[in-house]
Amino acid sequence: MTTDEQLALETADSGQFNPDEWVIDNNGKTALSIRIKGECLFKEVSPYQTVEVFDTHDRGKMLTIDRMVMCTETDEFSYHEMIVHVPMLTNPSIKNVLVIGAGDGGTIRELVRHPGIESITMVEIDEVVVRASKQFLPTISSALENPKLNLLIDDGIKFVKDAADAAYDLVIIDSSDPVGPSEGLFTKSFYQDVHRCLRPDGVVSIQSESPNFHPKAFVELNQCLKQVFGVEQVHPYLVFIPMYPSGLWSLTYCSKNAAHPINNLDYDKSAKFASLHNLRYYNADVHQAAFALPNYISSMINNS
Repeated sequence: MTTDEQLALETADSGQFNPDEWVIDNNGKTALSIRIKGECLFKEVSPYQTVEVFDTHDRGKMLTIDRMVMCTETDEFSYHEMIVHVPMLTNPSIKNVLVIGAGDGGTIRELVRHPGIESITMVEIDEVVVRASKQFLPTISSALENPKLNLLIDDGIKFVKDAADAAYDLVIIDSSDPVGPSEGLFTKSFYQDVHRCLRPDGVVSIQSESPNFHPKAFVELNQCLKQVFGVEQVHPYLVFIPMYPSGLWSLTYCSKNAAHPINNLDYDKSAKFASLHNLRYYNADVHQAAFALPNYISSMINNS
């Protein structure tokens, strides 16, 4: 038994609980608690939010925004691999990518694994997130200096509104929950602009909340996307993220007359890609299985 495990048992046995040792991510009804080591490593209140980095007992360094968990070093790969490789391996001809959010850099790290990409424009509203990630999360932010990346500190909603028509092959919306500066990323007007700036065979992948932890936001965003892209072009899929409340999270693949995320998958090519890059979550079987929704989740979005 490790020292940390022994201490946890002793604390539990004594009935003591020190709230200063825990970060609690909650929605007012359900919570996820992560035990941290020592003092906060980084804290800065930006014009938009409070950005913090903690060291945890078993999840490595952890980035939070307004005390909502954004990522931890030990399990961020599941989210970042799935939001990138599902659209990329379904549409291998993608060359120009727009990323909204993604200040920790994990999405960029996964994108640059694809040599066919020529340019990546990343629009992050809060430079504090980028700065904290570069300093304390180097394994996640490692590609933020990649020459293919044009990193802009700007408002992603305004950027998309002003973007040229048919400018991008892929748009990735890597946002936090729909509060504060991210709230506008969950609106119909925003996705109408996303649709407009996609090329005729363009695709978008979206952080679309948890059907368990944020069911209202999950359902409303699904309805919004169907109104903009069409019912047959919207495909939610699931990913397991241990350090997100409930563990079960959703992403959504939407196409503008692009490839179907399952029917057009080159299974062998995807399997080889996952093996070549030693991916820790994504593989061709997971890609296909992620779109198989449990009955209760299908009912949420089909009967609403």
